[in-house]
Amino acid sequence: MVDFIQMLKVFFLGIVEGITEWLPISSTGHLILVDEFLQLSHPNNPAFKDMFIDVIQLGAILAVVLVFFKDLWPFGLSNDKKPTLKMPTLSMWGKIIVACIPGAVAAFAFNDFIEANLSSPYIIAAALIVYGIAFILIENLNKKRTPKVDSIEDISYTKALLIGLFQVLSIIPGTSRSGSTIIGGLLLGISRKAAAQFTFFLAVPVMFGLSALKLLKYILEFGFGFADFALLGFGMLVAFAVSLFVIKFLMSYIRKHDFKVFGWYRIVLGAIVIAYFAFIG
Repeated sequence: MVDFIQMLKVFFLGIVEGITEWLPISSTGHLILVDEFLQLSHPNNPAFKDMFIDVIQLGAILAVVLVFFKDLWPFGLSNDKKPTLKMPTLSMWGKIIVACIPGAVAAFAFNDFIEANLSSPYIIAAALIVYGIAFILIENLNKKRTPKVDSIEDISYTKALLIGLFQVLSIIPGTSRSGSTIIGGLLLGISRKAAAQFTFFLAVPVMFGLSALKLLKYILEFGFGFADFALLGFGMLVAFAVSLFVIKFLMSYIRKHDFKVFGWYRIVLGAIVIAYFAFIG
């Protein structure tokens, strides 16, 4: 059985995931840090927590699919009501697949090493601070530049691949998958809106694939009982609901604002984490 306290912890972690997955502040880093205090536990399997932190992202992904379904779905109807393919959407999916390749290779090659060696609070804090500074510097630089690419349709396959290379940086906890790809997009001269939207779309195959592999590995090794279903399912549901609001908020926010506020947030949080674990933790 799953007790009420563990469900409360899952509820809170689901909120954290739903907020931090789409804001460029690192969802995995936040989940790891928050769990330092919550200490989520499974009644039968201590390995559950590591799987939960990765797979809860599927709830957030479903929110992207729902919000942007018309943009992601490549099938439509012609004027005479016959099924047809939307070629711009197919082209976009081609760019997304190209952008997925570097991250997929890096994840398969280094994921186990990263999990075993680079999940400490100090590394997460350092990544938060470094990329926070990067956001501020890049946004200051962009004040003097006009974006060369203002929509996803105008992103070339070459730029998509380069964004995928930036995404490789996100395998380090605290970096942020959305943060690394948005930074890459901004450096490549892509507008904030297009960079954020491409980041959302890129997350669908990347996070679905990684989460599905994590879940399958866990099931094959440990099975999947009622406690697993209850904790993971509830966490994904909360992450899904919160993500619906956060995605819409971010797309609205960046129409009039830059990303510097997230850079400052990362720096402050990173400093707090270092101070806490150096002097209190």
